[in-house]
Amino acid sequence: MGKTVLYLAMSLDGYIADARGGVDWLAGDGSEPDAPGSYPAFLDTVDVIVMGWTTYHQLVTELSPDRWPYEGRLCYVVTHRQEADQKDIFFWNEELTALVDKLKGEYGGNVWICGGASVAGQLWKEGCIDQLWLSIIPTVLGRGVRLFPELSQEAPLKLVRTEPWNGIVDLVYEKR
Repeated sequence: MGKTVLYLAMSLDGYIADARGGVDWLAGDGSEPDAPGSYPAFLDTVDVIVMGWTTYHQLVTELSPDRWPYEGRLCYVVTHRQEADQKDIFFWNEELTALVDKLKGEYGGNVWICGGASVAGQLWKEGCIDQLWLSIIPTVLGRGVRLFPELSQEAPLKLVRTEPWNGIVDLVYEKR
């Protein structure tokens, strides 16, 4: 059975977006510009993707407006909006933990929690994330959208892998 994996990039000081919600700072230091990083290999392990409305909206209006970047993979967008499902894109407005349980039961590969902070925070608080895979971008933003703005209790983790590439360091953790 696959895992529920929160895979995303964040600044060295813990932000996943700048103060305007932008992500144009997501780049390495240029020391290995042709390094593929962990994304292609990670994506090969993913059966289904879960993201919040803000992440979805940013993808289709700003980051990849002309082409859906996850072609061929099912994607669930968590939202309170009443949207019509599209090819391989489903809009979910029920309990988030029920969605993750459903997807883990139906698919053998990983369920990728793609963003954003609200979806990640809710699933983290409910103990639904099996693996935390962070690409630490060599940038200090100083302010913006925090990955975990406030948690009610400490969450001890175990480091299971690291990988440097182009000035970025991937840190992969699992719960202890």
